[in-house]
Amino acid sequence: MPLLELTNLHKFFGRFAAVAGVSLHVDAGEIVGLIGPNGSGKSTLLSTIAGAYQPDDGAIDFNGESIAHLAPDKIFARGLARSYQEPSLFFRMSALDNALLPARAQRGEHARWAPLRSRWWSQERANTALAASTLADLKLLERAHAPASDLSGGQMKLLEMGRTLMGNPKLLLLDEPTAGVAPALAYTIFEEIERMRSMHGLTFLIVEHRLEILFDFVDRLYVMHMGQVIAEGKPAAIEQDALVREVYFGE
Repeated sequence: MPLLELTNLHKFFGRFAAVAGVSLHVDAGEIVGLIGPNGSGKSTLLSTIAGAYQPDDGAIDFNGESIAHLAPDKIFARGLARSYQEPSLFFRMSALDNALLPARAQRGEHARWAPLRSRWWSQERANTALAASTLADLKLLERAHAPASDLSGGQMKLLEMGRTLMGNPKLLLLDEPTAGVAPALAYTIFEEIERMRSMHGLTFLIVEHRLEILFDFVDRLYVMHMGQVIAEGKPAAIEQDALVREVYFGE
């Protein structure tokens, strides 16, 4: 059974079908790419999966459960998280505090326990140690106490990915994780994605325009055009697909 399965998914804005009958699946442990020209519906598809938009028709099943009409926080709680083209960090907070935000079941957040430091302090220390370890893996530990606004674009992307780990996800939806990042660091980001899969058993669905990097890491690809999936397969097959080359590369 796929970890994520979309069946005939539609999302309309007025009469415009941004997502027009998309069916796809992502198996546990896969890194799957989602590519296509600008305006083909990729980001809208991710937002619909993650609950930011409600689908107008079709099914979204995650880990054997329908999530098509759940709120984003309920979807996140089930283990599905996403990132954005522009990092959605709290820029006045430190990198460490950003990383701590998604930790689940924090006792200190509840009015009943917040005044009783002894009830939540050990958990806070454990979460902080885990967040610091995550930042160390991302080579961000030296920047742990710096405001997120002081990080480079690539470091912000890494911090956002690392932050999702604190929510104990099963599947990450990444929207252009290397957008605006220098080429050398862009490759490092994908190496980190591969490491996160190997170490944490994570699954990824990734929108990316840097195909020369994406093709080195993904197991399979879906290609979207005008709200529809027009091709699916391994990178070598997608590169040779005549329709893909016509709509994506203009050949």
